[in-house]
Amino acid sequence: MSYPDVGVAGLAELLAGPVVPAARGLLGCRLSAGGVTVRITEVEAYAGTAGDPASHAHRGRTPRNAVMFGPAGHAYVYFTYGMHWCVNVVTGPEGEASAVLLRAGEVVEGVEVARSRRTAVRRDADLARGPARLCAALGIDRTAYGRYLLGDGPVRLRPAAEPVPDAAIAAGPRVGVTGAHDVPWRFWVDGEPTVSQYRRHVPRTRR
Repeated sequence: MSYPDVGVAGLAELLAGPVVPAARGLLGCRLSAGGVTVRITEVEAYAGTAGDPASHAHRGRTPRNAVMFGPAGHAYVYFTYGMHWCVNVVTGPEGEASAVLLRAGEVVEGVEVARSRRTAVRRDADLARGPARLCAALGIDRTAYGRYLLGDGPVRLRPAAEPVPDAAIAAGPRVGVTGAHDVPWRFWVDGEPTVSQYRRHVPRTRR
């Protein structure tokens, strides 16, 4: 399946469908916030209550994950490890929780602003290489939770300037999840230097 440049209306239609095609279709799209624009190069799909134990919505609706139940096109932002923000794009029919984690991207506008937020980074390829770094580069925090991404708000998602062909998309297991380890729902632009490093979750052993 290929994903032509269909504009914002076509992107909205894609996001309203199943999470895996939506995840693949998000590659190459552009996310803008805080004076920075990132071209998305790596994503992960999560299917919510539909048998996906790695999803935040696996056990049902909570105040934290409520936005995952739709409508599509909104931002699900969560805090992790007590220090990092991560942003997801809600997908699927309303009432059926699913979302795509934006794992990495290439900063294509506002590089100097991104550098000012990520002062320890030496290479521009590392500015948004990983979900927490992506949010840091864009200045995304809890205020983005629930925002509609396809409108003209402070956080905006737009279709790819050059859609990523199927032949350039690689797939593999998701990173650091505690369940469904080997489900190949992580998608990335093959050969792209901004893609994060794969790490499988290793449970801590009690002594």
